[in-house]
Amino acid sequence: MSFKTPQNKLPLIELNKNKRTQAAVVFPDVGIAPLPVSAESRLAEAVGLAAAINLDVVYSEIVRLKVIKPSTYIGQGVLDRLTAEIAERRIELLIMDTSLSPIQQRNLEKKLGIKVIDRTALILEIFGERAQTKEGKLQVELAHLTYQRSRLVRSWTHLERQRGGAGFLGGPGETQIELDRRIIDDKILRIKKDLEKVKQTRRIQRSARKRIPYPVVALVGYTNAGKSSLFNRLSSADVLAKDMLFATLDPAMRKIKLPSGREVILSDTVGFISDLPHELIMAFRATLEEVLSADIIVHVRDIANPDTKEQKQDVISVLESLGLSNVEEMDNYIELLNKIDLLSPSERTDLHQRYNNKDNIIPVSAISGEGTDDFLKKIDSLLSAQAKNIRLKISVSDGKQLAWLHQNTEVLSLKTQNDVIDAEVKMDAATQAKYTALFSEK
Repeated sequence: MSFKTPQNKLPLIELNKNKRTQAAVVFPDVGIAPLPVSAESRLAEAVGLAAAINLDVVYSEIVRLKVIKPSTYIGQGVLDRLTAEIAERRIELLIMDTSLSPIQQRNLEKKLGIKVIDRTALILEIFGERAQTKEGKLQVELAHLTYQRSRLVRSWTHLERQRGGAGFLGGPGETQIELDRRIIDDKILRIKKDLEKVKQTRRIQRSARKRIPYPVVALVGYTNAGKSSLFNRLSSADVLAKDMLFATLDPAMRKIKLPSGREVILSDTVGFISDLPHELIMAFRATLEEVLSADIIVHVRDIANPDTKEQKQDVISVLESLGLSNVEEMDNYIELLNKIDLLSPSERTDLHQRYNNKDNIIPVSAISGEGTDDFLKKIDSLLSAQAKNIRLKISVSDGKQLAWLHQNTEVLSLKTQNDVIDAEVKMDAATQAKYTALFSEK
């Protein structure tokens, strides 16, 4: 393992490019309450998360627990088994797919003699590696620091030297606890100020869009549901789209044209996941606020995934935590059942029959393009439903304004009297604001 510390920046870990880190993944299945998904699915997802940062998972296990041990989470028998596997397979990192307390993490590291991270740290690690924009890096850095500070406060009171940086896979750090705590607090304060500037910039951008606006259509969904593939197909963009958890992190926006000729902004957002760390939800709130202000919210689901229902509920829960209530009952909510190309013919037939009468649920394939035309028509329909009848007075000599109305609105009637055209048109709020910006008297 190695990491570097850029001057005046929070150190971020870098995995050894020449040698993949040998890792083990353990999912503790605590038999207190039934799991929303199978233990096997949860373990597979954790292995996928590890693979997303190029870790070599050489051992994975579901550990059935009757009770959680306060000191180490798992019991001595499991520890003995893991110790043997670590020695035999030369494992360097253990990922516990659960939330560990700082004490549990420290005790596990002492007993096993290797680095141990929990689910929150793993997801933060992925986000730290994937963030590309300045805003994304700031948001991830804030989430890292908030999480890391809790580890400092509770687990390092024995005055061991703290592991360096925001990453969790690096080696020993250079500073002691009190100095680290002060440095982290100073950096948190600085990042929050920088993110506040980002929020102000976003507010200015939103105001600019309202002056010369386009309706915004936001894609949301579980990670790896196919949002970026759909985004690329509809917008002819080249956003990274891989069969990998969190393949894309930073949001992207492109203008697309609907069948009616109306233009909208399509926004691709970061994927959600079960047990999404609270630190990340809070850090990415500035980005996710774009979803709250969108004219249409499109929930992209991986309908071929056996846990698609549970994934849907995870996404709905995150949206509700952002302030949207009764999401599925909202007039501007569309559900896309993506990846129908992976279903068998009988499964596809059953799917179409089951949702035939659901106007806001559309089966699609981002790969083949099947269903995407219906999706675009649905967006057109929703925007038209939001439109209102408006009466305008236009000079007969103003051909430019009249042509614009024919191109961008539904013209209901035109009556000419004394060199003035009395026009009745149908337009949504975004088109009305655009019309006002272009043709209102200065």
